[in-house]
Amino acid sequence: MAVEDLYTSMAPEDVRDLFLLTAEGQAGWLSDATAAQARWVAETDFQPKADRICLLPASDGRLTGALAGLGRDTAGLRQGASIATRLPPGTYRLAVDLDRPEAFAIGWGQGQYCFDRYRSVGRESRVLVWPDQIDRQQVASAVRADGLIRDLVNTPASDMGPAELEAAALGLAREFGCEWRVVSGEALEEGYPAIHAVGRASDRLPRLVDLRWGDADAPQITLVGKGVCFDTGGLDIKPAAGMRLMKKDMGGAAHVLGLARMIMEAGLPVRLRTLIPAVENSIAGNAYRPGDVIETRKGLTVEIGNTDAEGRMVLCDALALADEESPEILIDMATLTGAARIALGPELPAMYCDDDTAAETLLAHARSVEDPLWRMPLWHPYDCDLSSTVADLNHIAGGPFAGSIYGALFLKRYVENAGLYVHLDIYSWNAKDRPGRPEGAETQSVRALFAWLASRYRPG
Repeated sequence: MAVEDLYTSMAPEDVRDLFLLTAEGQAGWLSDATAAQARWVAETDFQPKADRICLLPASDGRLTGALAGLGRDTAGLRQGASIATRLPPGTYRLAVDLDRPEAFAIGWGQGQYCFDRYRSVGRESRVLVWPDQIDRQQVASAVRADGLIRDLVNTPASDMGPAELEAAALGLAREFGCEWRVVSGEALEEGYPAIHAVGRASDRLPRLVDLRWGDADAPQITLVGKGVCFDTGGLDIKPAAGMRLMKKDMGGAAHVLGLARMIMEAGLPVRLRTLIPAVENSIAGNAYRPGDVIETRKGLTVEIGNTDAEGRMVLCDALALADEESPEILIDMATLTGAARIALGPELPAMYCDDDTAAETLLAHARSVEDPLWRMPLWHPYDCDLSSTVADLNHIAGGPFAGSIYGALFLKRYVENAGLYVHLDIYSWNAKDRPGRPEGAETQSVRALFAWLASRYRPG
């Protein structure tokens, strides 16, 4: 659903007033309501609890407005998403002033997301009249980025392999006038041997997509996203239940594309580089094996402890390439470990950053835009557990503990020159329907990262 279908600046004659109410607010609304409206609310036993809706009819049966319960909350992103999914199609105008109208408006758009690529029947939209004094461009940009990410992650691997992920990246590059370079297939052996090793068993060629945008003299931000378009686990094959959702293993790549879109759409004065190692971790006679030793771009040799820890192998070459330019900020995003989900669950992405000030600032922005993160420690005493008897290091530790930390520590080995490094271990999925969040792909951390970057670089 296009963003332009979700918002309007001109209220039509049949616009419906939308009242967002707490228990205290309902008392005030009732004091101004007509006798018929007050009776209707009483007859329908409407209580302004979270996610409750009361539709208000006119005397001729038309729908003239709606009451939406907030419970004890204030109206923000979650409420906007939930309310939009519970209203009938039509155009609505906020009849109350909000402290966070932009958050509500973003939620309004994100809540109506529907992956309908394979459906024959679409959905009608709920249109919001733009609230006053709102940054419309920022709202639209966030909703567009969210739709891009979720569309990419929801698309099954049959239609979202390395070539299709490349095409999505290059489509963005053409839209915003980026420079780009793609290295694929056997050409990866020289310069990107770890990416090649992971992807060589698939008949869909592995590749590294490299986009650049912005003034060459501006501060450089580099984004790296894990683009494993499907992960069988390799020779350490996953069980069926573990493989079922592995179309989402390119979620990191989708997320950095969404973040790149927001940065370029906002015109932040930065030199942006976006790197996506895109592969399929398949099984064939030439698949990389447990115990193999693989040289990486940085020159470090890595003993393969488990072929199902492929994400860090494709990322390490891309991170080494990014680090060679000493970017001011280097961010990677990846659906890297199940250990992060065991520790934090599906809704809290794990964030790793050695800079305390930067980490706290990023967390503050995450809270302000309702895009949660949780800081995890880069606990360097664990580094020794990545040792190997036959190579410079192993890419996993031998025990069952601290898996997400070990993944972050491995990646940190490939970052030495960047001014600031942030690693995000995300899930990118809703396993069940939540208010305004349908089962399927989910966007995480992108608005938090954008708010943080915009606070540093936005003109003026």
